[in-house]
Amino acid sequence: MRAPAFWYQKRGLRAWVLSPLGGLYGWATARRVRKASKGFQARVPVISVGNINAGGTGKTPTCIALAERILARGGRPVFVTRGYGGSAEGPLLVDPNTHDASLVGDEPLLLAAFAPTIVAKDRAAGVAMAQDMGSVIILDDAHQNPSVRKDISIVVVDAYRGFGNGLCLPAGPLREPVRAGLARADLVVSIGRPSAQNSFAAHWPQATTLPHLQAALSPLPTGMPWAGLPVVAFAGIGHPDKFFQTLRDMGADLRGATALGDHQPFTPALLQRLKAEAASKHAQLVTTEKDAVRLPASFRSSVLPLPVRLTSDDWGVLDGALDLLGV
Repeated sequence: MRAPAFWYQKRGLRAWVLSPLGGLYGWATARRVRKASKGFQARVPVISVGNINAGGTGKTPTCIALAERILARGGRPVFVTRGYGGSAEGPLLVDPNTHDASLVGDEPLLLAAFAPTIVAKDRAAGVAMAQDMGSVIILDDAHQNPSVRKDISIVVVDAYRGFGNGLCLPAGPLREPVRAGLARADLVVSIGRPSAQNSFAAHWPQATTLPHLQAALSPLPTGMPWAGLPVVAFAGIGHPDKFFQTLRDMGADLRGATALGDHQPFTPALLQRLKAEAASKHAQLVTTEKDAVRLPASFRSSVLPLPVRLTSDDWGVLDGALDLLGV
């Protein structure tokens, strides 16, 4: 499902009509977080990477960047994630050689290339397993989950979209009110271009009063000559248009762009349609790294993935947080 456009526009009639439901949703989230017990206390530091918005904000690239910085310090990170879209209840240690996205989800397969990854619907059980496997746990998408005590809570936000119209589901894109979500955060990572970062700081100054890392998603250099390459792109991520714009920015000749729902299954009919479109337009099929891991093995040779990584001109805020943890 793609995010409704009105979530990221000035509050109109639809938002106001739905705002009582949004208020109820936000109240229920706050009550659940407030009424919960203190949560499981791990023997090693736990770093939560989550968001206030529903949908994609860049959590997975942030988790990868965090793991890479921990590894560079000699640490041993372990990911714990829910495994959205997979059938495994867990806790289950992901094995990319034997597990596929239908079992563990797409993001865990991507994370497992960088550090041991545990899928667990019960986050506390996943953390209990992970604490015996590494020196620090990266807890993915659990900002509203109180079952585990966090040493550092990071909120990730798309700088261009910000917190949308500031309302909770279904009136807006938020899982909880901004003030409540930021009250439990230790660090904010905003992802976007400089113009988007300036707009975010102007519209959401309360977020920038916290330790704040400005970052961007940049294509990973692979030696592929993208400039002038005819491509037909498809993406089933939170905001597919960002992926299509990245291809344009790299100079690719974008001859077709299919936006799918986040984690949308790749049916044989859909894959055949994409393949036929690329053939008719004499173009290369291209998708995101996250979508590529969900493709059937027999189809992957037809598709070129474009990997991206989180980059920043100044990692000082994040490195300072790791210093405080002794990681």
